[in-house]
Parts: sequence; C-alpha cells; structure tokens
Amino acid sequence: MTVSRPSARALELHELTLHGHRLAYRQAGSGPVLVLIHGITSDSRTWRRVMPYLARRYTVIAPDLLGHGGSDKPRGDYSLGAHASSVRDLLVALGHDRASFIGHSLGGGIAMQLSYQFPERCERLVLVDSGGLGRGVSVLLRAAALPGSELVLPLLAASRMLDAGRLAGGLLGRLGLRAGTDIEEIARGHATLADREARAAFVQTLRSVVEPGGQRINAANRLYLARRLPLLLIWGEHDTLIPVAHAHEAHAQLPTSRLEVFGDSGHFPQLDEPERFIDVLGEFVDSTAPAELDAEDWRELLKTG
Repeated sequence: MTVSRPSARALELHELTLHGHRLAYRQAGSGPVLVLIHGITSDSRTWRRVMPYLARRYTVIAPDLLGHGGSDKPRGDYSLGAHASSVRDLLVALGHDRASFIGHSLGGGIAMQLSYQFPERCERLVLVDSGGLGRGVSVLLRAAALPGSELVLPLLAASRMLDAGRLAGGLLGRLGLRAGTDIEEIARGHATLADREARAAFVQTLRSVVEPGGQRINAANRLYLARRLPLLLIWGEHDTLIPVAHAHEAHAQLPTSRLEVFGDSGHFPQLDEPERFIDVLGEFVDSTAPAELDAEDWRELLKTG
C-alpha cells in the first residue's frame, strides 16, 4: 500500500481558545475518531506521513500540545494530567465524546493518563515508542533534565551546529541516536528551543517525567486497568531514546495487548515506515470493538487489580 500525497486540508492548522490560551490542531476526515498525540519538542507535523491517509477512513485530530508548535506557551502546569485534560477539552470542544487515543513518546504517557483520568472517553489505546513504561531513557533527555540545563539550551539551539534542522558533525549521533529520521526529528525539535517560552515549556514538561537517573513516571502498576481496553503497542526496533524492551515488558504484563515491532524504525515508526504504520493501525481499529467502561466496570477493575 502506498501512502497518498498529503492534502492541504489534512495538514491545515486550525486553532481555538481554551481557558484563555490558543490551542492549535489539525483535523480532517470523517468516521471513528482518532486523536494523535505527539511527543516532546515535536508537534502535530510528526503525523504528516500518515494523517492524510488515515483521514480517508477516520476523523483524525492532531493537536499541538500547549508549549509546542503553534499553540501558546504559557507559564503553568505541563504535567501529564494537565496535558490529558487539555486534549480532553479539545475533543469535547470539537463536538466529540469519545475517541481512540494514539500517543507517541511523551504523547504515549499522555494517552495513558487520558485513559486513566477519563476512561469513559477512551475507545482504544495505541502507544508508539511510549514514555511511562520503564525507567530507561536516552542520556540526551536525562542530561536535559539536569539543574541548569535551561541556561545551556539556548546556546546550543542558536549555535552553528544547527544546519537546516540537522546537527552538523553528528553530535546527536555520538550521543547514541540512530542516523536518519531520529537525528533529523530531534534536531528539528531542538531548534525550537531558541524561543524562550518554548524552552521554558520544554524544561518544565521534561522534568515532570524525566530526572537525571531516568524516567520518573512508570505506569506499569496501572496497566491492569487496560484489561478491558483494546491496546496496541507499536515500537521501532532500533529506538535509542526509549528501548524496545519496554514494549516487550508491557506486552508480557498485559497479554491481551497487541505488539508490533517495526524492524526498520527508530523512535519514529510513523515516519520511518508510514505504510506499515497505517496498515497496522487501521487493522487494529477495524478488528476491535470500542471499549465501553461504565462506573461499575471501573470500580470492579480497581477492586480486583
């Protein structure tokens, strides 16, 4: 299957105001609702190779999280819970009660938080190279969580190491990142940190989930709550930011989940292998019934977990 050329409609950026702040998002298509949640320093463009095709069969919504992309970057709460509430509010404001949530990297942690805070709104959960499933994370992110890193980031972002969105000389490669998409995407996100407000939002978001020793949040003790929720794990085999071992451990803990390891991908399988990503996601949505959890179901899960 070949991915269609991106349509202007599918990639057009819209915006609305929620709680006094501008929230940018992309929306296209019709049918069952898919919400695509990007990772840290990224934005809705990380879905650019898959969103146009998905919009042929589904209603696809891809926000720029607060602090990222075209959205406002206020001083405030950038915790997983705050991001989850913001995505929930966007969904409701656009007239949708329920959706399947697909989260990449940090977005995976937000998607899990959404399914935990608002189980009645979550039909399916798809975690793509997700944070929040283990301690391990790249030295690059652990270093950025160190005290004082906010003083160094603007110097790096403005330096001549950045060349058309890439780090000349392979600095990121020497830090262990996989050549190709991973380095290009991380460097593109890194370049946004020259903006003071974006940099402050990045540091606050990162430190809410990562510390110098690794990830500070691990959802493994709550995975049992997804027993009645269709769950798909997609991971790049060569991810050097968040190890694929996290996917295998989560799948072993929740055998009802599905696991797809993309052998030619790093941290961004939706960009490295978009055709397979579309096929796997589409088959998962089409072959699973949306979860229907009521208050009694949730109570029983909590009591028996």
